Amino acid sequence: MTENGLFQIILYFVTLLLLAKPLGVYMAAVYENRPVLINRLLAPLEAWVYRFSGVKPEHEMRWKEYAAALLWFNLFGGLAVFALQMLQAYLPLNPQQMNNVSVDSAFNTAVSFITNTNWQGYSGETTMSYLTQMLGLSVQNFVSAATGMAVLVAMIRGFQRRHSETIGNFWTDLTRGILYILMPLSFVLALVLAGQGVVQTFKPYHTLPLVEQVGTATEKTTQTLALGPAASQVAIKQLGTNGGGFFNANSAHPFENPTPLSNFLEMLLLLLIPAALCHTFGTMVGDSRQGWAILSAMTLVMVSLVFVTVAYEQGGNPALTALGIEQSVGIDQSGGNMEGKETRFGIVNSALWATATAAASNGSVNSMHDSFTPLGGLVPMWLIQLGEVIFGGVGSGLYGMLVFVLIAVFVAGLMIGRTPEYLGKKIEAFEIKMAAIIILIPAFFILGGTAIAIMVEAGKTAVANPGAHGFSEILYAFSSAAGNNGSAFAGLSANAPFYNITLGIVMLFGRYGIIIPVLAIAGSLAAKKTVPTTLGTLPTHTPLFVMLLIGIVLLVGALTFVPALALGPVVEHLELF
Repeated sequence: MTENGLFQIILYFVTLLLLAKPLGVYMAAVYENRPVLINRLLAPLEAWVYRFSGVKPEHEMRWKEYAAALLWFNLFGGLAVFALQMLQAYLPLNPQQMNNVSVDSAFNTAVSFITNTNWQGYSGETTMSYLTQMLGLSVQNFVSAATGMAVLVAMIRGFQRRHSETIGNFWTDLTRGILYILMPLSFVLALVLAGQGVVQTFKPYHTLPLVEQVGTATEKTTQTLALGPAASQVAIKQLGTNGGGFFNANSAHPFENPTPLSNFLEMLLLLLIPAALCHTFGTMVGDSRQGWAILSAMTLVMVSLVFVTVAYEQGGNPALTALGIEQSVGIDQSGGNMEGKETRFGIVNSALWATATAAASNGSVNSMHDSFTPLGGLVPMWLIQLGEVIFGGVGSGLYGMLVFVLIAVFVAGLMIGRTPEYLGKKIEAFEIKMAAIIILIPAFFILGGTAIAIMVEAGKTAVANPGAHGFSEILYAFSSAAGNNGSAFAGLSANAPFYNITLGIVMLFGRYGIIIPVLAIAGSLAAKKTVPTTLGTLPTHTPLFVMLLIGIVLLVGALTFVPALALGPVVEHLELF
């Protein structure tokens, strides 16, 4: 790695960690309904929203009522996105006259965006109208992110409260997350990105002559530039760990990510809220050390895997090295594996983004993961398979990590023969059963879906690269769907009925099959009393506990997915020699 590459990585993580604490403290104030700077501006709007929708913000919900409200809201949101796609040919803001979307693709896309997955089996600039992109997909970018944050806050209240039957109000948590956090930040960031050159317009696509005609006079002499209101969607797609691109090339497209500054900002947004929520957690439970411990565990794993990805991508392709092709860094070339990467971003920025987007449950890309070296591509795939808990999605990453925390203290308690405790709450059979369900559901759907896809003809015919790499493409697709990530090994032709339907089902279980047990844990913890700390209580803010937590996360991931990874990326890596 060059000194410049090392500097980029250090700058990225230092900036992230410096911004995480002030934002985390601000978000804690928002969810605890304490005064914040923009209260005077937004409080009247918040009150109007409650009056208009008939919500009583003071009404407290039991966990089952909270879950029911969440599921109904997401159901109607999904139906709205589905209807927009099926009717877009008859609706306004469609200057390119896009046709209605097929039923299976519309189902997949609706599920994808309500679950914060943002898997895209279609090409945005040739499939979706401006209205569908804004009213359907962008709106879900906000509400799906706010939903994940609301579930996390409900779980935090489980640790805060004692002898309580309730965990908050879903509608209030959803509204405050959108109004006070996501909308103001997205507005500012959209302006900055537009200033950097990200397009934001309602004009039709622009056709212009080629700078230099290629071929005979019968060849095309013009090209069409896709436009649209992209900057506003790019801001929330990154900030809300959504990841769905306005254009098919996502953040590798110069109209979505035109400059080094836009690239750095978009990459920073991938992890900003997930990192800040660790401080929100520490502030709300009254012990900031707990938030620091979890953030430390996430950062250590993330940084380690960034260097692994960079090393394999900068090392290049061993098969080309054997042919005498020079792949080292030099004054005339960046070296390494540049296939599928933008020359303006290079190896380090591409590898850092790939690792961050897989860690963050975001799924946006500024390079094509399908073109990574086998072990370079293994890293983002494995990060997804770990349960999207290394930062993870907004809210969902931290509540997933808190489940691993409960398992870690349970394992530690077994070692000394003592009932495990965390933040003064005893962790008993019910919580561990729910935690087991949360861990098993993604594994079941990732491995089960992959197994079905490699057995049926419809699954196999979509593979463009047979062999170990083709298996990796399928495994990555089901990992991405179950982990609500949305990125892909794009060699898989997934916009077909089989994959649209199966991946859509996997996304649903990967999202709501986790949320419901998490809310059940929150309800159970809120009803318990708080026990005093004693000499036998395991400290959960120490470096020792951080190492235990990392070990539990990696061990679960290794035992579950290493055999499948051995059949794909590992075999493909060995074939290079």
